[in-house]
Amino acid sequence: MVRNIVILSGNSHPVLADSVCNMLGVPSGNRILSKFSVGETRCEIRDSVRGKDVFIIQSGGGSINDHLMELCIMISACKTGSAKRVTAVLPLFPYSRQPDLPYNKVGAPLSKPPVEVPKGNYTFESVPATPAPGITKTAGFNKETDLSRVLSRTSISNGVGNGLPRSTSESYFNPPSKTDSNGTAHPNGQVNGHTNGGDATPLVQSQHILAHSRAGSYTTHDYENPGLISTFEAKPGYKRWVAQAGTLVADLLTCAGADHVVALDLHDPQYQGFFDIPMDNLYARPLLKRYIQQNIPDFKEAVIVSPDAGGAKRATALADSLGMDFALIHKERRPTRITDRQNATMMLVGNVANRVCILVDDLADTANTITRAAKLVRKEGATAVYALLTHAVLSGDAISRINASALDKVIVTNSVPQDEHKRLCPKLEVLDVAPIFAEAIRRIHHGESISVLFKYD
Repeated sequence: MVRNIVILSGNSHPVLADSVCNMLGVPSGNRILSKFSVGETRCEIRDSVRGKDVFIIQSGGGSINDHLMELCIMISACKTGSAKRVTAVLPLFPYSRQPDLPYNKVGAPLSKPPVEVPKGNYTFESVPATPAPGITKTAGFNKETDLSRVLSRTSISNGVGNGLPRSTSESYFNPPSKTDSNGTAHPNGQVNGHTNGGDATPLVQSQHILAHSRAGSYTTHDYENPGLISTFEAKPGYKRWVAQAGTLVADLLTCAGADHVVALDLHDPQYQGFFDIPMDNLYARPLLKRYIQQNIPDFKEAVIVSPDAGGAKRATALADSLGMDFALIHKERRPTRITDRQNATMMLVGNVANRVCILVDDLADTANTITRAAKLVRKEGATAVYALLTHAVLSGDAISRINASALDKVIVTNSVPQDEHKRLCPKLEVLDVAPIFAEAIRRIHHGESISVLFKYD
């Protein structure tokens, strides 16, 4: 029995919260959490939280935006009710795949890759070395170089510039003047008494092409003829603006009044640095390790496989603690031919022939990566394929994809509700993470160290 503690549950995973309360011997906090007809969240804390240590358990699966708003409102309600401390317990941290450094689908940073840079020449796609004693100066710019001449002849990536220099009297948006046979200059292409119609049409067209080509030498935007540029392409050095959801979620929880945050297997460990309050990242590795030891026969002969390079550190740590071999599936992005050891864009590094493969990952949403990895290792001669996942969101057609895949068994934790998934997928097996959170809550409440929860051996 733990005293002076209140455990509240959000609507995301009440079963997990009830399990934690049963292990700690405390009743679940009484609260009203519903929605008005307009869709706004209504929260009312029925139990007294004055001077109490409050833990709010809310996972990030399902309707993640509603659950995040519920969590913030519940934290604020407890702080308003004079709670001594409010700890947000997030088995699956919301927006955990959107850190500050944005990545696109293929895993590369959202910035334009540099084109081939001629050796020894400075271009706008290259970065010159910082001047210092003993470092050769950039060959492109020296005191004899005419900078204006270089700029006028440089065409930016998708411009159509022909490198013609622009005269000082020539405006950017106004086309250049034309001269008739008598040497008289006429603005806007008026030659021999004609304007933009009649016999001067070819001359006007050529003038427009010249003006457009000169504009292309300076910018990728054609303000006069936007239809000529089909898609926007960033200029060299231009960084696309993206929303930084990582720091935003951290700031939301902090400003709502959270004093402490507890999560399980963060997809990106850098999230811990986004918080100005204590943030503990628990691990499901002991659960997965125990399952391998107790349920996979001759596990020492099996191979731990990481389905992508991002999870290599997680998989190698598990393989080292069990004394097992390790293999890696690398997503090849270069335009190479599909060979025997390459499935679409995936390449296997390691030997899995005639061995049991255990795929280890932290999160499966659409299950595309894990099923493609299973297909590849099975093609390479694996006798059986297991998948160990901490967070099985399994959205979209993930269940049907797993049922039709080469996976023999998928082991997941109940960090998000798995009852419906387990009913639809006979390959699914669920491990309970309630003991991990119950022990963490007990130790945090009593001011004890939770380092013991990080020991895997």
